[in-house]
Amino acid sequence: MNVPVLFEQITDGSLPAGHFYAHMPSLGLTTHGFGVDGARTAALDLASLWIGEKQANGERVAPTGETLFSTLEVPEDALQCA
Repeated sequence: MNVPVLFEQITDGSLPAGHFYAHMPSLGLTTHGFGVDGARTAALDLASLWIGEKQANGERVAPTGETLFSTLEVPEDALQCA
């Protein structure tokens, strides 16, 4: 099963420098690890456990479709409206 993963550097100070989130949007899961390799390993572990648990309960895990990624530039004045 192919699972898309998005890596995002953690910069909010909640973890020491060098940690990354690994988001798996098609599964609704997020984990983290040190560096991209650590986050990838954590994502593989989490996805394997999650899929195994679903299958053990007789639940179907839908295959993922095409995954696209983009960024948005949010204007500074939009951030001051809150």
